[in-house]
Amino acid sequence: MSKEMIEALDALEQEKGVKKEVVIEALEAALVSAYKRNYNQAQNVEVNFDPKKGDIHVYAVKEVTEQVFDSRLEVGLKDALEINRAYEVGDEIRFEVTPRDFGRIAAQTAKQVIMQRVREAERSIIFDEYSQYEDEIMTGQVERRDNKFIYVNLGKIEAVLGKQDQMPNEHYEAHDRIKVFVSKVENTSKGPQVFVSRTNPGLVKRLFEQEVPEIFQGVVEIAGIAREAGDRTKIAVRSTNPSVDPVGTTVGPKGSRVQAVVNELSGENMDVVQWEEDPVDYIANALNPAQVIAVQFNDEDNDRSCTVIVPDYQLSLAIGKKGQNARLAAKLTGYKIDIKPESEVEFVDDEELEEADEAVEAQDAAAEDDAAAATPAEDAEADTDAEAAADADSAETDTADAE
Repeated sequence: MSKEMIEALDALEQEKGVKKEVVIEALEAALVSAYKRNYNQAQNVEVNFDPKKGDIHVYAVKEVTEQVFDSRLEVGLKDALEINRAYEVGDEIRFEVTPRDFGRIAAQTAKQVIMQRVREAERSIIFDEYSQYEDEIMTGQVERRDNKFIYVNLGKIEAVLGKQDQMPNEHYEAHDRIKVFVSKVENTSKGPQVFVSRTNPGLVKRLFEQEVPEIFQGVVEIAGIAREAGDRTKIAVRSTNPSVDPVGTTVGPKGSRVQAVVNELSGENMDVVQWEEDPVDYIANALNPAQVIAVQFNDEDNDRSCTVIVPDYQLSLAIGKKGQNARLAAKLTGYKIDIKPESEVEFVDDEELEEADEAVEAQDAAAEDDAAAATPAEDAEADTDAEAAADADSAETDTADAE
């Protein structure tokens, strides 16, 4: 080893990002491995690296004993005292056994171990770097494709874009620059593997965070996203500031903000609705642009289902093409939605219900009045009957006395 080796290690650290200490450790392990291969003994070997001169020294460690049974592991006390009179039984002495020529096999072994450690260090660096981008958005360049994946260059690694993560309305060509959502980063036996997506709802969320400062700052929150990639997306927003309109802020002046997201997603339609705590209002908003007359919940079922009543002429609009509008609304709200036209539902409005309640209350009041009026008359009749009975008794008594 020499100073040229130190310079090479410094260059490797700067270009590959592999720390010098990692390579030095690999070199030491390589020398131990090569020594074990050549001399069939390594458990008593130490390797020291001189970081200033670039020299590596291999030492065989032997224990001082009264009687030597294995000269590879032990040294006699007499020989030890000739080296230094301070040695005692049980001490360890290091003898340099640095091979001058490892030979072809030893050199190959050293090279393999070094390259393996360098690859492992590079993989660890790449994994640590890209794992922090999980659930984030990155810009990459399409490199190539095969039957299963499209490979996107993200800088130091090629990410894979599976078929299920490709938008059906997009065609990817080599050298195209696209924004992708990093869905998963794995550290496999073959090295780090990054999986990206163009269909994940998280991509829509991150794009709106880039286009709408209020969403990035948390003034406006994205409460839910229902997406059919390449066709339509419904996004529910709410505001933490009462003075900020969440829908208007997200859409932007003349729709500029939402249009930027639509353009990035190759024309995918965006429905921005306001999230409401009341499920009735939330479901009605989710079915936008259709008008909703009423939302009736099925109390007997515990599966969060409801019936939505819409005007007859807006039934097809509420359901959407191939049921898409109703399907996205159900996914966004978490309710099973059954849409019915107004003509097929026996619908009673609030005014009629109030009138019916008032009529029932009036009948109850009249019945109470009749009962109150009947009570005094009954009492008076009872008193008359009692007086008549008393007079009859008195007359009978007078007749008996006369006789």
